[in-house]
Amino acid sequence: MGSGKSVVGVFGLGYVGIPLAIRMAEVGLKVVGFDIDEKRVADLNANRSPIKHFASETIARARAAGFEATLDFSRTAECDHLIICVPTPLNAYREPDLGFVVATMESISPYFRRGQMLSLESTTWPGTSREILIPYVERAGLVVGEDFHVVYSPEREDPGNKNFTTRTIPKVIGGHTPQCLKAGIDLYSRFIDTVVPVSSTDAAEMVKLLENIQRAVNIGLMNEIKILTDRMNLDIFEIIDAAATKPFGFTKYFPGPGIGGHCIPIDPFYLTWKAREFGLHTRFIELAGEINADMPKYVLNKTIRALSERGIAPKGAKVLALGIAYKRDVDDMRESPSVITMELLRDWGVEVDYSDPNVPVFPRMREHHFDLSSVELTPENLAKYDAVILLTDHSQFDYDLILANARLIVDSRGKFRGSYDKVVRA
Repeated sequence: MGSGKSVVGVFGLGYVGIPLAIRMAEVGLKVVGFDIDEKRVADLNANRSPIKHFASETIARARAAGFEATLDFSRTAECDHLIICVPTPLNAYREPDLGFVVATMESISPYFRRGQMLSLESTTWPGTSREILIPYVERAGLVVGEDFHVVYSPEREDPGNKNFTTRTIPKVIGGHTPQCLKAGIDLYSRFIDTVVPVSSTDAAEMVKLLENIQRAVNIGLMNEIKILTDRMNLDIFEIIDAAATKPFGFTKYFPGPGIGGHCIPIDPFYLTWKAREFGLHTRFIELAGEINADMPKYVLNKTIRALSERGIAPKGAKVLALGIAYKRDVDDMRESPSVITMELLRDWGVEVDYSDPNVPVFPRMREHHFDLSSVELTPENLAKYDAVILLTDHSQFDYDLILANARLIVDSRGKFRGSYDKVVRA
């Protein structure tokens, strides 16, 4: 496991950086976490967890083991290993936006020194480490593979998944040179059970995209089939469950109101953008992206139609969105299709509220805003709304209570199986 005397800097203390820092502290590594969010840094240093599925006691144990957070990027010089875990979103034209990565490199490169290793974990296009990161190292007068090492090791965090942890999820690593790869393996094998080396940083960057594009394409297929089976008056969830009894050649993927999180809605567009450099048009990937992106509109249309059939005009109708995090049992709002659905409803003049046990107050977001707090699910509250829309199927919801008291349920997750006059599949 190594001596545990190394100092590791983690840049970006979010859903990737925090689990990584906690795990490294557990094995005795000294971890310095860097972020530009003053409140987040203050919370972590006060043993307050900013992420629901990490208890504050877990942060306290990491702090006792040597983890600290800071706003001072000059402390990069103290660190032997530098791990970048910042967001890589899309811009308004759905093209890669490496602004956070570049800003981080601008902040830390003045403090590069001999003997350091730099690892990027943020999702990006093949070639980023070579074309974006390494020039900063070279401008610092360092030789990659000799006195400074560069690797790419894509994050594989799955918030809320209790079956896998940072330690047990295999870690892919690609190095710019064989010496870089060896340095990466030496670090990551200290706190990850299984390390999977690949031939280059480009290969590792492509691995991350392939993992998430495969999922996006299969979900897009299920969403398209959901629309078709709905027209046929068939239950797509019944069909998926039955198909999954085949012991070979079929893997379950589920439809929904769209796709969310920082990976699946975004990663495919990193590859489609890069493909243009090689004169290729990735039609299959882009089609899946279009289908998934259109699903909130499908849920909207089903809701408007269901209201209209009951003599309720959309303008002024009261609708409750159930679940606004992007996936079950987490508080992560990134790219949540629930929020897009709420905005579409609002555009129609619908009065929208939400209920989410994991998000008590609608958070500050870069592109979306609702001045709302979560509505408690009681019989009285449910009965107030013309419709409730199940968007994220949290296990904390009392589905029997919802079924008994809601006037109309628009179900995008297949939780209300069977034939009910008040349930509309979406």
